[in-house]
Amino acid sequence: MEPLDEQVLADTRHWIEKAVIGLNLCPFARAVYVKNQVRIVVSRARHLDAFLDELDAELDLLKNTPAEQIDTTLLVHATLFPDFEVFNDFLGVVDDVVAEHDLESVIQVASFHPAYQFAGTEPDDITNATNRAPYPALHLLREDSVERAVATEGGDADAIVERNLATLRALGPDGWRELLAKP
Repeated sequence: MEPLDEQVLADTRHWIEKAVIGLNLCPFARAVYVKNQVRIVVSRARHLDAFLDELDAELDLLKNTPAEQIDTTLLVHATLFPDFEVFNDFLGVVDDVVAEHDLESVIQVASFHPAYQFAGTEPDDITNATNRAPYPALHLLREDSVERAVATEGGDADAIVERNLATLRALGPDGWRELLAKP
């Protein structure tokens, strides 16, 4: 049974607040989140073509909306991508769509999935949690916002990644589960 949109939104917000912001996995998330500049869209597309239409619409919206109104968008689908490998393969198509919109170097896409697994890691490696979310999601980020965030963190994206990995290793799998458990 598909979760209701309200549940998907609540679960996604919980993850943002507890993991992304709470653990400071994304250095600029807090500022845009508290200013309501994060758009979360729950997709109900029944097939990839419809999902791509929604991606098109969200890219156009970001392109034509000032960052002060919408800085970033999460396009979330609770059921279309149950298999991580299928989702991961689909990301090449997503990159092509960004290019078709002439948004390379303007918008970048970060991907999240409940079973996210980096190449060379085991499925239960806690470092995979940096890209694990309650549902498959495409995070559409403005490049200039990312650059500002990296500069704020000392200008070293690698240092941010290493800090995140150290945070997750210290937290461990049990701590991760506890963090995301709902009251």
